[in-house]
Amino acid sequence: MPLNVAVQMDPLDAINIAGDSTFALMLSAQARGHRLFHYAPEDLNYSGGQVWTKAHPVSVQRVVGSHFQFGEPVRLDLGDEADVVLMRQDPPFDLGYITATHLLERIAHKTLVVNDPASVRNAPEKVFVLDYARFMPPTLVTRSLDEARAFLATHGEIVVKPLHGNGGKAIFKVGKDGANLASLIEVFNTAYREPHMVQAFLPSVAAGDKRIVLVDGVVAGAVNRVPGEGEIRSNLAVGGTAAKTELTAREVEICEALGPELEKRGLIFVGIDVIGGEWLTEINVTSPTGIVAIDRFNGTDTGGMIWDAIEARIAARG
Repeated sequence: MPLNVAVQMDPLDAINIAGDSTFALMLSAQARGHRLFHYAPEDLNYSGGQVWTKAHPVSVQRVVGSHFQFGEPVRLDLGDEADVVLMRQDPPFDLGYITATHLLERIAHKTLVVNDPASVRNAPEKVFVLDYARFMPPTLVTRSLDEARAFLATHGEIVVKPLHGNGGKAIFKVGKDGANLASLIEVFNTAYREPHMVQAFLPSVAAGDKRIVLVDGVVAGAVNRVPGEGEIRSNLAVGGTAAKTELTAREVEICEALGPELEKRGLIFVGIDVIGGEWLTEINVTSPTGIVAIDRFNGTDTGGMIWDAIEARIAARG
């Protein structure tokens, strides 16, 4: 049965269609006969129990420079006229993002929101992962320079990053001498009101940071992201390169531990990050990426797997 699919995302004209996971999901939905609508999160409205938006019917094609075509905008009631909402705008995970989850939560009993908005709000990437600390590298969450210095003294080299950052932005390595740690914590404390994440530096990151995608708690595939020359960050958005990979026994154990909880929370499309085949660093639920590279290396159809899971959940609702 064709579904009305509302895609809440950033402007379509700014995406890189060669690797964008949301675009891949839209292509997959369109191939199944589903109808697509595009809107921006700032266009959400609420009144009298209804949540609606100005949305453009949209068709997509994998043609650079001509990859989408908008129809005339419509007033789309997300509770009564949409079957699925894909919440796919990029972080930052700020009050605007959080407010969108609150609004979409009000229609989630009628419309399937992917990922579940309440679960997204309660599972920020670098906070939810703390539930699985047994798989993580040594980690400190703090705003305190004294605590960061003590952590550095214990672990020799550390990485400091924003608790709600994304895409490999603002990640700093601090060496044993602690040079610039005081200045770095000062800058972070000025820029962010929340605490920051400090972790022991893992030299094995030089061999890559693996992105593993899980669909409704089941492993769909993985890709290894290798840092560029002179970099510790392996995110593809900051110059990392993708490579084919397989899961280690430890990574299988991590996925088996996470899977049931992800399914229970309605986190259908999740990307986890693992360094050195053993160290879990993030559980990405807001707008995970990586499916295009995974499918290119493995000949799989992760987008199709995601739509199978979405359609199954809708059918189960009756």
